[in-house]
Amino acid sequence: MQLSICAVGRLRKGPEKDLLDDYVLRATRTGRGLGLGPLSVVEVEDRKSAGMAGEAPLLRRAIPDGAVRVMLDERGTVLSSPDFAQKLATWRDQGRSHAAFVIGGADGIAPDLRAEADLSVSFGKMVWPHMLVRVMLAEQIYRATSILAGSPYHRV
Repeated sequence: MQLSICAVGRLRKGPEKDLLDDYVLRATRTGRGLGLGPLSVVEVEDRKSAGMAGEAPLLRRAIPDGAVRVMLDERGTVLSSPDFAQKLATWRDQGRSHAAFVIGGADGIAPDLRAEADLSVSFGKMVWPHMLVRVMLAEQIYRATSILAGSPYHRV
């Protein structure tokens, strides 16, 4: 099952980009033998600055047809890392070909796009910068592949 992070905005060179690239590479390597990956990042940019309404169609186009749609949203479900890993394994075992993780811009994800989610996930009640969320998400995807591979990376 291929994995995509579909996000609004371009992550420029710097420590966040370095971390993101590192976790994408780790997740891709670890997931390969598990039928998970590669992990890719698709960035969209609303050049008209139309906010959530302008970002929604761009994000929809970035989501592959038939993909499991996972929205990152502060109102979503808080999952443990093992529970998140199990979600990925379940979708893979169901024969799903792709999972797309959607990160909106500074104002979040448009309500109509949020309504299309197969799952909404929250990283807690705090609001995180959307550029940092993609790093946190990539790390959690890597952690999930490590859990499923039986690696000692995740400790309880």
